Amino acid sequence: MDRSNQTSPVVGFILLGLSAHPKLVNTFFVLILLMYLVILLGNGVLILVTISDSHLHTPMYFFLGNLSFLDICYTTSSVPLILDSFLTPRKAIPFSACAVQMFLSFAMGATECVLLGMMAFDRYVAICNPLRYPVVMSKAAYVPMAASSWAAGIIDSVVQTSQAMRLPFCGDNIINHFTCEILAVLKLACADISINVISMAVSNVIFLGTPVLFISFSYVFIIATILRIPSAEGRRKAFSTCSAHLTVVVVFYGTILFMYGKPKSKDPLGADKQDLSDKLISLFYGVVTPMLNPIIYSLRNKDVKAAMKNLIFHKHFAQ
Repeated sequence: MDRSNQTSPVVGFILLGLSAHPKLVNTFFVLILLMYLVILLGNGVLILVTISDSHLHTPMYFFLGNLSFLDICYTTSSVPLILDSFLTPRKAIPFSACAVQMFLSFAMGATECVLLGMMAFDRYVAICNPLRYPVVMSKAAYVPMAASSWAAGIIDSVVQTSQAMRLPFCGDNIINHFTCEILAVLKLACADISINVISMAVSNVIFLGTPVLFISFSYVFIIATILRIPSAEGRRKAFSTCSAHLTVVVVFYGTILFMYGKPKSKDPLGADKQDLSDKLISLFYGVVTPMLNPIIYSLRNKDVKAAMKNLIFHKHFAQ
């Protein structure tokens, strides 16, 4: 029967998750729960350190605190639902709850793309034009830069989510995913989604393509400037100030490219395996990057390590 002829509206969705692979549920429940706890602890400590240590009250660490808060929000918008889907096979979720979860996940993802671009600009000014850094990256500049990142991500999410949720859904209400992932939801619409596809393509160019180009050009100038520094110690010190951000960018965008750039299998027998693989890659993308960010910044940044030691030292002796 043609789905467009089915008039019974959908009032909720069913998340398949790993219901077709029950043997994997317990393992992934424990694994994702532990990773989520690490995300909360690692990013929470990083936020606390950047607020409490006056030496870290600089644009770079202000952006880092925003990134950590964003990672907590991003994972909290989806991980509890994922864990619940492990405990409840074929998890039912109301239409409104699905819309909220979709909005939050999309907003946090778009915001992170823009924020990473802002952080690249901060490193560009710090290394390529250090004398003007205090003027260019004053508080009057970097606070609106961070705020505009959040505003852009939220506006984009409002547009994409509202367009998706205005579509008629009738008949099939099973989402073959762990969460209300927008592409998985669009597949269930019983109407033409060409406008949604075009809108998402434009969004991807703005929020993925543009920041990648901006970050790439920024690091071309950064690397060129570092290579002109005469001493090896000077080059090492200059690169150390941006190596953590560059690592985070590579992990973030590298995972996205791997998710959406890998070839699709044409073998019908391998469709189920690829479907499981796609879902697991998407799952780990949502938790691995937020988990690695505080680890990368704490391991590769001596200022953060020193601030963490001071925080632990003062707490220990305060007792």
